[in-house]
Amino acid sequence: MNKLDSILRIKNNQSVELQKIETLTYADFYSIVLELLKKEENHCVTYFAYRRKDDLQFIIAIADDKNHDIAILSHILKARKKQELNSLTQSIFALHIFEREIYENFGVNFINHPWQKPVRFPHNRADKKLQINDYPFYSIKSEELHEVGVGPIHAGIIEPGHFRFICNGENVLHLEIQLGWQHRGVEQLFLNKKHNLQRNLLAENIAGDTVIGHTTAFAQTMETLANKQISEQLHLERALALELERIAVHTGDIGALCVDAAYHLGANVFGILRTAIINFTQLWCGNRFGKSLVRMGGTHFPFTEDLKIELLQMLAKYEKQFEEMADLTYRLPSVQNRFDFVGTVTKKQAQLVGTVGLSARMSNIVKDIRVSHPNIAYLNFPYQTITLKKGDVFARFLLKKKEIRKSIAWIRNLMEHFQFDNKNTQKPDYQLNLKPNNLAISLVEAWRGEVCHCAITDENGDLSHYKVKDPSMHNWKALELSLRNVEISDFPINNKSYNLSYCGNDL
Repeated sequence: MNKLDSILRIKNNQSVELQKIETLTYADFYSIVLELLKKEENHCVTYFAYRRKDDLQFIIAIADDKNHDIAILSHILKARKKQELNSLTQSIFALHIFEREIYENFGVNFINHPWQKPVRFPHNRADKKLQINDYPFYSIKSEELHEVGVGPIHAGIIEPGHFRFICNGENVLHLEIQLGWQHRGVEQLFLNKKHNLQRNLLAENIAGDTVIGHTTAFAQTMETLANKQISEQLHLERALALELERIAVHTGDIGALCVDAAYHLGANVFGILRTAIINFTQLWCGNRFGKSLVRMGGTHFPFTEDLKIELLQMLAKYEKQFEEMADLTYRLPSVQNRFDFVGTVTKKQAQLVGTVGLSARMSNIVKDIRVSHPNIAYLNFPYQTITLKKGDVFARFLLKKKEIRKSIAWIRNLMEHFQFDNKNTQKPDYQLNLKPNNLAISLVEAWRGEVCHCAITDENGDLSHYKVKDPSMHNWKALELSLRNVEISDFPINNKSYNLSYCGNDL
C-alpha cells in the first residue's frame, strides 16, 4: 500500500482525535513530506512541535489546494534521544521558517539547515544565551561593499524591525530582516487565559490590521472543537466583514504607495476613501477595525436590512470616487515609472520561499483559501481569484485595486441574493465544551493571505497547545528577495507594497 494513500486528511474547520493521527518514524515522516510538497498544489500551512510529557510531538499540516483537504502528519522525538533531525529545508526551502522556530523554541538542531537562525526570541526560548542584539547577520568581507542598518526603531510610526543591507554603492546585493523585538507570548497566553472571552479578545489583538481575519480563524477553531454549529448567516456576516477589512486595508495601502511616488492627491483621496469603509464597520459594531464583531458561537451585532441599505449607499459612493481616482492614478507615467520593474519576485522565487496570499498571486501563483478551502460563505457565494504575472511593485499596486473591485462585486452579489433575518440571531457562547484529545485547524484568507490557527486539547478538553500563523511568516523572505539588484532608495516602496505584519510574525 502506498504510504500517501494512508495519510490522515481533514477538511478546513474540522477536528480529529489525536489518537487517529499516526505517529510515524522520522524517516517516513521526512519522505512523505518531501513527496507531498514536490507537488505544486500542496503547501505547508503550519509545522510545529509541542511538549507531550517529556517528549516532543511534531505536527505538520499540508494543504492540498486541488483536493481541498489538509494532510496531517506527526512524529515524536523522544527526550532521551539526541535533539537533532535531518532538515527538510535543504530540499523544501519554504519550511525554513518553521524549522527555525522549532530550533529556537526547543533547541532541536536541524542538520544541514541552510539558515538556522532564531526567529522571535520568546522569553521561554530553549537557549537563553540567544540575545536579540547578537543576531548573526549574514555578512560579506569586502573593501568595495558596505552594510547599512535600518531600525529597529522605524523612521515612521510603525512597528520595530531591523533591516540589514549589503550594498555596492547604492545597489542592494542582499537584505536580511530581523524581527522579534516585541514578542508578546500570544500563543502561551491562549493557554494561560482560561475564559473563552479572554481568548476571543486576545485573538482580535494578534494583529491590529487583521482583526477580522485572526478572530474568525479563532472562532472557527473553537467552534470546530466544540461541535458548535453556526448559521449560514453568521458565516456570511464574518465573510462580509472580512471583505470590508480587505477593501479598507488595500485602499490605505494604495494611498501609502502614492505617498512614495510623491502623488499626494492620490494619497489624500485614497485615505479619505479608506475612512468611509472603516466608518461603516464602526456603524456596524462600534469599532472601526471590527473589534467586538466576531465572537465564538454567535454575535452581538447581527447584520440587518437597514445596515444593508447603508452599506450599498456607501459602496456606491465609494466605488464612484475610487474608480475615478484609480483611473487617474494608475495611468500616470510618473507613478508607473516609479513602480514598474522595481522589486520583482519571479514565480520560481515565490514558490521556493512559499509565499501565500497577495504575495503569491502577484507572481501568478493561485493561492486563495476562499477558493481552495472555502467555508460555507464562500461555498454558497463563490469567489474567483485574480493573479498577475510581473511580481513587481506595480503588480502588487495593481492587484490591490483589482481585489477591491472583486470584493465589492462579491458583496453586491451577497446583498442582492441573501435576505438577512435577525429573529433567531445566535448569541456568543463562551461556555463551549471542547472535545478532549482533539486537534482542529482553521484557515482563513485574510487580506494579506492565509491565516492558520491550530488548537490541541488535553484529556480534560482544555487547550494544551495553540498555534497561530500569520501570512507574513511566509512572505518576509519574498520582501528580502525583492530588494536584490535595486537601489536602496527603493526599499520604502517595496516594504509598503507588501505591508507585512511585524506583530503578526512576532506574536
